[in-house]
Amino acid sequence: MKKLFEQLYAHQPLSSSQAQEVLKAITEGAMNPAQIASFLTVYLMRPLTVEELSGFRNAMLELAVPFNAERPSIDLCGTGGDSKNTFNISTLSSFVVAASGITVTKHGNYGVSSISGSSNVMEYFGYKFTNDRDTLLKQLDECNICFLHAPLFHPAMKSVAPIRKELGVKTFFNMLGPLTNPAQPKTQCTGVFNLQLARLYNYLLEQEEKQYTVIHSLDGYDEISLTGKVRVLNSQGEHTLKSSDFNYKNLQAEELYGGESIEESARIFTNILEGKGTRAQMAAVSANAGMAIHTANPDKGLKECVQLSEELILSGKAKVIFTKLIKL
Repeated sequence: MKKLFEQLYAHQPLSSSQAQEVLKAITEGAMNPAQIASFLTVYLMRPLTVEELSGFRNAMLELAVPFNAERPSIDLCGTGGDSKNTFNISTLSSFVVAASGITVTKHGNYGVSSISGSSNVMEYFGYKFTNDRDTLLKQLDECNICFLHAPLFHPAMKSVAPIRKELGVKTFFNMLGPLTNPAQPKTQCTGVFNLQLARLYNYLLEQEEKQYTVIHSLDGYDEISLTGKVRVLNSQGEHTLKSSDFNYKNLQAEELYGGESIEESARIFTNILEGKGTRAQMAAVSANAGMAIHTANPDKGLKECVQLSEELILSGKAKVIFTKLIKL
């Protein structure tokens, strides 16, 4: 372990196999908390290489509890870690996408650098986290969506969770979240917190037989914020979109604020599902859901998919899906 730290401190990257082995070593108790914190800190000071990201991802999937959804699905999990403290845009978008008829296997976790992550808000509403396959399949059958709470599917990461929480900032585990969905969906619409990571994701995802879109708003959001231009990467290349490409005007950052508590975030969540959100809130959710629907159905125009998303919110269809899932 000492040699590995010396290698990292000398700014020498790990190979994919080294990264895979060191992550497994962490889970097997080969590192104490101080060493784990030091290891995480290295990647706060320098970016991951594609080999390191690939190796860490392979280890996470090898150690994960798998889930076979038995049908094609999409995930809208973002990295988080953008420190923007927005309301739960990707989680809300997931219910809109499910209401459109696309099956969603949503991967999520508690917030680390924000007040309310997807797991925080789902738990607040009474959703019972589970990794029981039959229960999750029933949710997919009846609601077209299930929620995969990361700690239940990545139990080997238990020793890392309190250290991540104490650090209180994004770590490379934020970067791994969207890549380690235990259902391994064939379609992904993923937001990331910087452009360099977007390109790493693009490189990894284009090696696989997936339909995908990687998103990074150029002013720092890990989702389509509509506060400025957004860079979009997929198998067709890399391009920049403006708010008008979604049929909206630019929003202000404060219009996306998620509040000072989980309760406040939950209130925003409910208002939007009831069609009572602000115009800015509705636009942000519709843009992100629309991009996800477009990713799954590239023959449909982006503006058409965004308009459909808005209709699914205003008609109450997204709320029906959410209410049914919570009752189950």
